[in-house]
Amino acid sequence: MRLNNLGIVRTDIARPDPDDVALLSQFGVATIHEAMGRVGLMRPYIRPAYPGAKMCGPAVTVLLQPGDNWMLHVAAEQVQAGDVLVAGCTTESEDGFFGELLATSLTARGCTGLVIDGGVRDVADLERMDFPVFSRAINAKGTVKATLGSVNVPVVVANALVNPGDVVVADVDGVVVVPRELVRAVAEASRKREDNEESKRAQFREGVLGLDLYGMRAPLAAAGLEYVED
Repeated sequence: MRLNNLGIVRTDIARPDPDDVALLSQFGVATIHEAMGRVGLMRPYIRPAYPGAKMCGPAVTVLLQPGDNWMLHVAAEQVQAGDVLVAGCTTESEDGFFGELLATSLTARGCTGLVIDGGVRDVADLERMDFPVFSRAINAKGTVKATLGSVNVPVVVANALVNPGDVVVADVDGVVVVPRELVRAVAEASRKREDNEESKRAQFREGVLGLDLYGMRAPLAAAGLEYVED
């Protein structure tokens, strides 16, 4: 019996219905985060490695050791088409865990991107390949292959818990994690929110103020706001 989560590769993870993932992929991170009750966001230091990067897919999770990318190679074998690789680390590390060669390998497996609480490099190549990467840092410093981590275990990435098969959505606004069992419900809630926002958008275009649209005047007055003419 193992006393920790190291040295494990789980090969039989459950993934959500691909149709539900496709529905969720229509919406941005901000909309999904709000529709889900303002939970699931990774810390904002996780940023796209290049402009325009975005992704949506079930997570194959990786637990890395600092300065060691061995388990990313192990994880590549577990990736299925449409998956996103999501990597946390046992302690903070900004070394360049990932670059063009691993991206080439993952592309061949059908992987749709990487989120990593660590560093990446070869960014110009990643952009040329259109392989989306969201990372803690960009760092040319390489890594070793010496210490076991794990694949497809729960990981904490930038303060967000990610279980294998959860759906990770990333765009210029950040990264949000949707639990596997909630994907369809969150997609439907996101659609309702988008429809509601379109109605508000139309009113804003006509000159309606948020003060009136959101019924703010009475609570502002109750809070003591005064309009004064000089």
